This record gives sequence, structure tokens and C-alpha cells, in this order.
Amino acid sequence: MADKPSVLFVCVHNAGRSQMAAAWLTHLAGDRVEVRSAGSDPGDRINPAAVEAMAEVGVDISEETPKILTADAVRASDVCITMGCGDTCPVLPGKRYLDWKLDDPAGRGVEAVRPIRDEIKTLVEGLIAEIAPAEATARPADRRP
Repeated sequence: MADKPSVLFVCVHNAGRSQMAAAWLTHLAGDRVEVRSAGSDPGDRINPAAVEAMAEVGVDISEETPKILTADAVRASDVCITMGCGDTCPVLPGKRYLDWKLDDPAGRGVEAVRPIRDEIKTLVEGLIAEIAPAEATARPADRRP
């Protein structure tokens, strides 16, 4: 829909940081933002420590799967955010590109992933305030708490 912003999170394997970011954005912004995530070399599965860390805060990413980055995904997104992993998106005119410098959770336990999860949440909250603040998009018919 043209009336709501769309965001694409990109990380090489699309198994940790980009999945957590997409889940946070979906969880915090609801249907105010269209959310995608992808990677140039998708992994076989989501990082189990990322799944566990997100479950601890009530966000379930256990059914997500890594997806391949395509030019169509970039084309369909207003904002493309890489996760400090060296992956790049095709550069198309009229898109906003950001790079969030985040530690890689690959091969790390949940204790090491928690601070990454929390940093991503803070970044996502800032993004929501910019592109889809609740007061700008809420309608009286909305019954969300």
C-alpha cells in the first residue's frame, strides 16, 4: 500500500540481526509499516540464539525462514537497512539507505545476543518515530491498546 512506509532489513544470511529487526518492527508498529527482510546468501535457518532471545521478550520468530535479497524487494521498499554486515542492496533512486552497525550474533549464545536484540529494538523505535509515528497514523476505529 502506498499510504504506509515499507522497510527492508538486509543481512548476509538473513538469520539473526535482520530477522530480529523485522520482528521488532512488526511487533512495535503493527500494520502501520510493511516489513521485509532478506540476505545475499541466506542461511539454512534462523539463528537459535536469536529465536530464544526474541522469545524472552514475547516475540516469536521460530517460524521465520531466511530469504534471498532481490532487486524487487528493494524496489518495493522505501527504506533499506543493512545491519553492519557488509551486505549491500541494489541502489535505486528514491530509496533511503541506512546501515546499522551491529555485532554479529552468529555462533554466539543467547547471553551475547540479548544486548544486540535490545540495541535493535532501540533503533527500530527510532525508525518508527520517524516514518510511522502512532499519532500520525492512528484512526478512531483502531482498537489497539
